[in-house]
Amino acid sequence: YCIMKKLIEVVSVLSNMVGLMEENAKEQFNLSNLTLTQMHYLETLNSLGNPSMTELAIALKLSKPTVKVAIDKLIEKDFVFKVQSDEDRRSAHLHLTEKGKLINVMHDYAHKCIAEHILKKLTVAEQEEFVVLLNKIVTK
Repeated sequence: YCIMKKLIEVVSVLSNMVGLMEENAKEQFNLSNLTLTQMHYLETLNSLGNPSMTELAIALKLSKPTVKVAIDKLIEKDFVFKVQSDEDRRSAHLHLTEKGKLINVMHDYAHKCIAEHILKKLTVAEQEEFVVLLNKIVTK
């Protein structure tokens, strides 16, 4: 029980630290007007590589109407644009604008800051062990 309580406390502190670093990165890249949900949409859209609305909805495990509302807001904010499909005029593919692509630069920057913060606190041997342990945790 004691180790579980300590681990929960550490995970909570780490989670808050990551959140703050991501917020700082958002501010530095002038992306403060994005919600976490919108960031998640943009990241998923990027990882799928110009999906249709249906493909995005499936990937996010959400309904098409829910995704449409969110995408319309992102189009309004100039993070996303639609391109009509040549094969099927009823379908369109979603693309990130240059502004939308900044989200990935910002996220990479935030991850780099987090990694640097962690590495500064550890010896070389601890760094190697930490990476091994994290890989063990995240591998299925």
